Amino acid sequence: MLDPELLERITARRAELDELEERLVKRLAEVRAERDELAVAERVLERVTGQLAEERASAGPAPRQVAGRTVMLIPHREPDVEEDSLPRDYQRIIAAVRQAAGPVMAREVGEVVGVDISVKAKLEPLRSKLVRLVDRGWLRKLPDGRFTTRL
Repeated sequence: MLDPELLERITARRAELDELEERLVKRLAEVRAERDELAVAERVLERVTGQLAEERASAGPAPRQVAGRTVMLIPHREPDVEEDSLPRDYQRIIAAVRQAAGPVMAREVGEVVGVDISVKAKLEPLRSKLVRLVDRGWLRKLPDGRFTTRL
């Protein structure tokens, strides 16, 4: 006859193993789902990186290395330098200033080029670009802080 204590131990161990198997199956399903998500993320990243590379290639002047950092050079305005040598976003800024009836504030330029002017943190980079264009001779900044094209 079978020992009841031994049968009880076998039954208890089988229950432990069944429980462990359930946990492992659940964990394996979680791992596989996460791995699938990572594969999708990787494909999206590759596609977006390719699109950005295409946009950058068609955007005009390429970034250059200065002191070990990649920067976009904005040339000084000279008779032989055309506006199309500027990056596209700078060309749009100059066009927005030109279209205005008179001198404009950075906020007005932001409205034309599509910057969220209600958020100061988004307006400041535009203001920086306007000042950079002033420094390079493409625009003029009036004492009251408004910008205009150079005449």
